[in-house]
Amino acid sequence: MIPRYSREEMTKIWSAEHRFKIWEDIEVNACDALAELGVIPKQAAENIRKNAGWNIDRIDEIEKTTRHDVLAFLTNMSENIGEDARFLHQGMTSSDVLDTAFAVQLKESSDLLLEGLEKVLKALKVKVEENLSLITIGRSHGIHAEPTSFGLKLATHYAAFSRARKRLTAAKAEIATCAISGPVGTFATVNPFVEQFVAKKLGLSIEPISTQIIPRDRHAMFFATLGVIASSIEAFAIEIRHLQRSEVREAEEPFAKGQKGSSAMPHKRNPVLAENLTGLARIIRAAVVPAMENVALWHERDISHSSVERVIAPDATIALDFALSRLASLIEGMTVYKERVLENLNSLGGLHFSQRLLLALTQKGMSREHAYAKVQSVAMELWHEIQQGKKVHFKDKVLSDSEIQNLLSQSEINACFDDAFYIQHANLIWERVLREMEN
Repeated sequence: MIPRYSREEMTKIWSAEHRFKIWEDIEVNACDALAELGVIPKQAAENIRKNAGWNIDRIDEIEKTTRHDVLAFLTNMSENIGEDARFLHQGMTSSDVLDTAFAVQLKESSDLLLEGLEKVLKALKVKVEENLSLITIGRSHGIHAEPTSFGLKLATHYAAFSRARKRLTAAKAEIATCAISGPVGTFATVNPFVEQFVAKKLGLSIEPISTQIIPRDRHAMFFATLGVIASSIEAFAIEIRHLQRSEVREAEEPFAKGQKGSSAMPHKRNPVLAENLTGLARIIRAAVVPAMENVALWHERDISHSSVERVIAPDATIALDFALSRLASLIEGMTVYKERVLENLNSLGGLHFSQRLLLALTQKGMSREHAYAKVQSVAMELWHEIQQGKKVHFKDKVLSDSEIQNLLSQSEINACFDDAFYIQHANLIWERVLREMEN
């Protein structure tokens, strides 16, 4: 991933230095396990741990000849260790190192991503509770529907990211497996104790059955989880982009002092952060299909998955880490324009009360079909008058309709036109969201 969309802590996980350090830990711990088994001398294991070292430039130089990264690494380590280097990599195969190290990197990446999700949830919770009693118009198909709580609009995203946290926690556990089982996974040349020993040292679980690699359905699930999280990020970003449109103007992402919205138009305040998040979501989801296709490999292994993972793993995790950090900042700095929210709510003269009137008429004995036609007729008449610029209200139209007046008293009609009615359960819904998160 390019530096523009990278954070240092995540990029370090995917650096060559960190990868080789994990390889070293695997090899050294494997030697310690072999020493405990009596397969190699304990003094040799101690010497290997003491003298183990490597140099990236030297590894690159050797790889030009070997065309094999693990062998280049082992050759360079051997140069530093000396005679006892003959005990390195005893009974192991390259994938024992590569896949186990990959598991460590994915586990470490998951920890950072979970931290990012926590920051998003914390920021969202504050905004939900600040706006739970703010009545706003709900929209379906982008069109005014019925009122809701602005806080509940945000709470739907809070619930989504709570689910994301659970999914990522499960995906992390599934991906964090160690496989040191030798060629084609039979343990014929390496005792299963070595795998158990190394797994414990690295904070991994053992892979119950590997071929020559860890099964790639684990990785497919991991990247699918990242893709779903990316879609949840985009869902929030799309909402902000809509609410910030000039015609809506209900909410706005942060706009810093000195920030410029356009090279040509000084008045512009564009939703660039939210648009950036939409783009990053596309990048992250692009890793999902290749990860799925990596599941199907030839027999006990091939390396068609390797080049894919060298690209998608750092790119997807780095991009998601950046996106979560940007999203948290966006939410923290987001402005809700409450006056504009109420203005938009009332902009169609109370047409959003149509269902309450419909239900009130059916309760008085009018058929649903007749009640629907009657309310729609009054509503459409009002709609056309509003388009002509007239300042009219649905309630006034209803009060002047004799058929409705014959069934409903003025107090009953008044009761149909109460915005607070629509958010009477807002606190209950929010409490349910919080309880679900705790389970």
